[in-house]
Amino acid sequence: MEGAHVGLHSERGPLRGEHPGRSRDPVIKVRDLAWLEFEKTNLLRAETFARDFGFGVVVRARDALYLRGTLPGPPCVVVRRGPRSRFAGLAFQAAAAEDLTRLARATGAEVRELDDLGGGQVVDLRDPSGFPVRVVHGVAELPALPEQPVLAMNVGLHRGRINATQRPAPEPARVQRLGHVVVETRWFERALGWYLDTLGMIVSDFLFLDDQRHRGPTMAFIRCDRGGEPADHHTLAMHLGPGVGYVHSAYQVADMDAVAAGGEYLAGRGYRRVWGIGRHIQGSQIFDYWRDPDHLMVEHFADGDLFDCTVEPGWAPMSATGLGPVSEVDQVGGSLPR
Repeated sequence: MEGAHVGLHSERGPLRGEHPGRSRDPVIKVRDLAWLEFEKTNLLRAETFARDFGFGVVVRARDALYLRGTLPGPPCVVVRRGPRSRFAGLAFQAAAAEDLTRLARATGAEVRELDDLGGGQVVDLRDPSGFPVRVVHGVAELPALPEQPVLAMNVGLHRGRINATQRPAPEPARVQRLGHVVVETRWFERALGWYLDTLGMIVSDFLFLDDQRHRGPTMAFIRCDRGGEPADHHTLAMHLGPGVGYVHSAYQVADMDAVAAGGEYLAGRGYRRVWGIGRHIQGSQIFDYWRDPDHLMVEHFADGDLFDCTVEPGWAPMSATGLGPVSEVDQVGGSLPR
């Protein structure tokens, strides 16, 4: 158990008797995040920021905005008109239609047809923190869009660019896909258990307060269990805190040049950078954080870790350097504190 993490992504592996980071018999195993849902008071303003951040717009209706990345798949963000701007829930992709039936039977929910997003079926749940959680299957995939060019790099003695210059285009970073969402919860242990037992997710890394490891973890980075197929280091992260709400969501772009040039474009449009450019410890992503006009935090990232199911949880003390801005949350049922 501990050997899988020596020199990999944690200073120390688990101690005897600590949380195993996975369920022995989960109800199902989700494959990935499908999309996030938000409510915003001003959809025109939301669309302007979305385009500047690098999303493609699928549909702009009177009361809804559907956003996508360049990779094939369903829309990765759904924004509906609401009385206040807030995070409204998350949706996961089931591996098979039969998983929805199994999930509905285990939770007392029902499988129903989706009334938008190109069809498919959905089971609607709530996690122990109160977040709406949808599990979907059969949603129509959008075709791929053109990707942002990845620039050839001269690295040490590997010189792939001769007699040519580098000129990243002054344009938004092109979002490729939704990567992860981070939330704060008062009910950390219950919520963690629910995602492991109900959706079959597994922990990549636990964090604990300095000198208080014996009290258990206070943050978990959780990935989807795809067996031998690698998955993002974390699809969902949650930390214990006094509030319950959204912290940030992260969207993959092509490379570090896309992160940097996309950030320059956003700054030139008057948006506020929160943190970055930098590289995370847990997950290793190159990152850049921004706030949208509704004060919700979003992240561009590139070059994240990928783990298959054989990697056991790492354990490390919390540090501000590794985590960044995690103190402000969009309260469930309320708006982000100003």
